[in-house]
Amino acid sequence: MKKNIFIYLCAVLMITSCSDFLDTYPYDALSPATTWKTEGDAEKFLIGCYDGWIWGEGFFYWDCASDIGFSYHTHEGWRVIGNGTLTAANPGSYSNTYTFTRIRRVITLLENIDQITFADESKKKDIIAQARVIRAYDYLKMNYWYGGVPIIEAYKSADEAKVPRNTEAEVKQYIYDEVDAAIADIKDSPAARGRVAKGAALALKMRAALYYGDYQRALDAAKAIQNLGQYELDPDYANLFTLAGVDSKEIILSTQHLKNLKNEWIVTVPNNADGGWSSMVPTRNLVDLYEMSDGLTKEESAAYDPAHPFKGRDPRMAMTVLYPGQDWQGGILNTLDETLPGGGKNPNYPTVADNASKTGLTWAKYVAPLEQYGGDLYNTSICQVVFRYAEVLLTIAEASNELNGPSEEAYTALDEVRARAGMPAVDRTRYAAKETLRELIRRERSVELAGEGHRRADILRWKDASGKMLAETLLNTPLTRMSGTINYDETDPYARATIFDTPVHIEDRKFAPYNRYLPIPQASRDKNPQLTQNDGY
Repeated sequence: MKKNIFIYLCAVLMITSCSDFLDTYPYDALSPATTWKTEGDAEKFLIGCYDGWIWGEGFFYWDCASDIGFSYHTHEGWRVIGNGTLTAANPGSYSNTYTFTRIRRVITLLENIDQITFADESKKKDIIAQARVIRAYDYLKMNYWYGGVPIIEAYKSADEAKVPRNTEAEVKQYIYDEVDAAIADIKDSPAARGRVAKGAALALKMRAALYYGDYQRALDAAKAIQNLGQYELDPDYANLFTLAGVDSKEIILSTQHLKNLKNEWIVTVPNNADGGWSSMVPTRNLVDLYEMSDGLTKEESAAYDPAHPFKGRDPRMAMTVLYPGQDWQGGILNTLDETLPGGGKNPNYPTVADNASKTGLTWAKYVAPLEQYGGDLYNTSICQVVFRYAEVLLTIAEASNELNGPSEEAYTALDEVRARAGMPAVDRTRYAAKETLRELIRRERSVELAGEGHRRADILRWKDASGKMLAETLLNTPLTRMSGTINYDETDPYARATIFDTPVHIEDRKFAPYNRYLPIPQASRDKNPQLTQNDGY
């Protein structure tokens, strides 16, 4: 791990950050006269391509752009995406998505690596393959969120870089070609944690194909990951999202951080009383998605009590969401009562402070147990998950059902995910039709991967019976929070919260069909007039 982080730091010292090549030409770069001499030069530049390519906090923020998450602080730039008020002039804070910085670095590596003689040609091919996966990942993010974007080359000036957008189909095919070429040359196992190897390359192929609705391609990639024999579900779901779980065999790829060196903060996630900012929080909509422990939805199960909505739920709920009434930090978590027993003001009451969760809920992923961070939420070694094996199984279930309808292949994949969580196997009778099984698969994917940045992409690609995006319904509903009170005499943490039937309004939300794509930031269009704007903006 230390060696891995040291390489990252070397890259930071040796490689300055390139500006977006569609905006400006980089003023600082490696000098060709003094580099590209040894294998070590290529390796260092490759790590420079990795630097910053995945923003771990962004997974939580992207869920705030969906129905299951909320970002309150307007200066962070994500609230306008979630509530649909974004414009070209105020496109929200997703600069980590609309950027060609790492793509330009990859181009530079590919341009120069042939100057180096490698003792082992397979090492050179592996470096090139890793770089191509990094580039393809960035293009996938941009192409999915914006539609077509420019496929750039090695431009020598800012004027030369002012190029028009390629079509969405062209960029999609480019991604497919890049990933396929990389898979052919990349090593089966990574040189270090956080490095791309065959499993991660296949996972990118799988996710891209699923997003674009190419189900056979997605299914083939998922099965190829299985055939590697390297990954399996972690017996402990919650362990995946802790410092202790960083080497779980379920993780295919994760970000890499090390305290005091290449560190990451977690302060944006916890609630006010824990010293956090509540920048991104889950919503009641997510809680409502979890089945009851009997395998039925809350609408179907006689066990559901609306006054005690946390009781008797899928165990993943409590491992994903910090809910009012639970045992927490030596006491009882209370986000419902404005005044605490004894008369003190409740620091976690939603309206008491800007940093209090406005939904009354907090993510448990990467937060629990809070003591793992030793009291320092700004300096941690948390490694957020990018790809994991549960996504592979869920992709097998979804792709198989979309291609062929219900099958033992789809049921078995779902059962494996559900069994790990302590949920019953899929009821083959209840979910015997393609349409009903589709609903279950979508629900299962939503709760299993909650807080990991998948939800907005999913509700854009998933359609209802009329062909409308689910986002058109789910994001055209006012966002509310629960009201209620905590019974401190109750011993069952799941029953301590009594929820009233009077939800509290947080904000109005809207989603028009043109919001399928985000606006090209006006600042980027000002610098490159050839960038056309998406319809509706």
